[in-house]
Formats: sequence, C-alpha cells, structure tokens
Amino acid sequence: MNFKVDVEMTPEELRKVLGLPDVESFQKEMMSKIQERMDAGVDGYDPLTLFQPYMASGLGSMDAIQKMLLNMMSTYTNSSKSSDKNK
Repeated sequence: MNFKVDVEMTPEELRKVLGLPDVESFQKEMMSKIQERMDAGVDGYDPLTLFQPYMASGLGSMDAIQKMLLNMMSTYTNSSKSSDKNK
C-alpha cells in the first residue's frame, strides 16, 4: 500500500513542529561579528582560512556517503542473487 501526504508549511513552522530552537538571531549576530573581523583584517579571518575546515570535512562526508551507498547496493545485489538461487 502506498499513500502520499503533502504538507505546506514555512521553515519556521516546521522548526516549531519538530521542536528545534530558533537560532536566526544568533546566526545573524555571529555573521555580523565575522564580517566585522574580516573587514578589519584580523589575522585568521580571510575567506580561505575561515572556510577551509568546512571544505575538508565536506569532502570526507561525501566519501562516507559514497561508501554507504556502495555498501547498500552490494548488500541488495547479494540478497537478490541468493533469493534467485532459492527459487
């Protein structure tokens, strides 16, 4: 049996339904502080240095996702082959 449910709600409404905290003001405050430091030329706040940790972890995450998908596909392939032998 398949069924489909469409729900229309804003991101704020979804956040409230899931019980997630509202971090919009915190995010704006942090981004303004980062912008001020970048504009002032404080050491360590150039764009490449600032975003380098996120870029490195992003590639690692992509590798983990690829491994997970490969594992899922090989498991499915192995289970379908064994079910074909049982027929």
